[in-house]
Amino acid sequence: MASIKDVEKVADSLEGLVADLRSELKGGPDFQKLVEIADSISEQADQAATTFSTVDAALMSRLGEIVGSGNSGKSSGPSRAPRSKSKSK
Repeated sequence: MASIKDVEKVADSLEGLVADLRSELKGGPDFQKLVEIADSISEQADQAATTFSTVDAALMSRLGEIVGSGNSGKSSGPSRAPRSKSKSK
């Protein structure tokens, strides 16, 4: 399974690509090179999004398992009765 460490690697790669993009823009841009860099940035961003989605799905699934097993035989309502308001004079 993908992890946050994988996203860190993607972020490092993105930093390098952004540096390449800036360098290309400053040095008299080659538009074909800009397109290639932009495509690479897009691919890396998609990888990060996929990793976040995978991690989120795994965590939500596990949370559902934990909550589901903790509630077996119990109602889904609050575990305690609500407090009654005390009247003070």
